[in-house]
Amino acid sequence: MDEKPRKNDIPRESVWDYPRPPKVEDVTQPIRIEFNGKSIANSSNAKRVLERGHPPVYYVTLEEINANTLQNSTRKTWCEWKGEARYYDVRVGDMISKNAAWYYPNPTRAFEEIKDYLAFYAGKMDACYVGDELVKPQAGDFYGGWITSNIEGPFKGSPKVKV
Repeated sequence: MDEKPRKNDIPRESVWDYPRPPKVEDVTQPIRIEFNGKSIANSSNAKRVLERGHPPVYYVTLEEINANTLQNSTRKTWCEWKGEARYYDVRVGDMISKNAAWYYPNPTRAFEEIKDYLAFYAGKMDACYVGDELVKPQAGDFYGGWITSNIEGPFKGSPKVKV
């Protein structure tokens, strides 16, 4: 009989042990994202990007997101590792969260695995879950990492971290 892992059974991870350049890995736990009282994404096929100093950034496939909640944004940014990012606003009913999700339409070769995947800022959603655990958003609006109980910092973007 398979038992669900308890939080204490999940290995601790220090973000300072993550690689640079970053790497992509499959996620074994389900991912759920909620906004304005609705579940907008449920993923059993997520990926996460691990980069030194950052909490993991979780990416879910377009097929596992309610596409009716996404509206194109004009925002674009550049990542030295992944290339050009484009953004979506998230809208559910009369509530809109600007630039709440991003994706790489043409990621670099090392990150082709996340093409057709989106990442969400946990702080711009009502709730984001890894398994049954409600995540804490990484401080600020630049990195977009999700902090779970097994992730140890300090984290880039935190006022106390100088890199």
